[in-house]
Amino acid sequence: MSIPNIITLGRIMLVPIIVWAIVSSQMEVAFAVFLIAGVSDAVDGFLAKRFNMSSELGALLDPLADKALLVSIYLSLGIWGDIPRWIVILVVSRDIMIVAAVIVSWLFDKPVEMRPSKVSKLNTAAQVAYAALVLAALAFGFKPGPYDMILIGLVTVFTLSSVSLYLVEWLRHMSTIEAK
Repeated sequence: MSIPNIITLGRIMLVPIIVWAIVSSQMEVAFAVFLIAGVSDAVDGFLAKRFNMSSELGALLDPLADKALLVSIYLSLGIWGDIPRWIVILVVSRDIMIVAAVIVSWLFDKPVEMRPSKVSKLNTAAQVAYAALVLAALAFGFKPGPYDMILIGLVTVFTLSSVSLYLVEWLRHMSTIEAK
């Protein structure tokens, strides 16, 4: 158990705190916890790379922590009507499709190697920026427009592009299965 992995586990433990803060209308707390999670993500990544502390566990935990945090924030904000529900459905559905594809690959004994594409990284950046903007606007009482609409557009484009690219790659990978 390396220091970066401990930091990542700490970020996973922040998920229920941020959900509680959002549903309790404690938006200043939600925004602060979101910032702490962002800093911890940067710190664990830096430590893993700089001090050669990368591990298989870390490679699995880090994206899991990121997705748990983002999906929880999007679901919480969507349920409370602070972001459009269709964007929540789009973001969450993409992640469900990717997880389902990985599971199906395992079931067919044809595991697929998951490496984030550039579009996927842009997608995550857009999702984080949109969540940060909404949380900041709710915490500090300002109108996020027109930046919220720009970020919704970017999240939409990158989410659809990302899931499409993953789907094409997955179909290509799975097409090598021989019929029995």
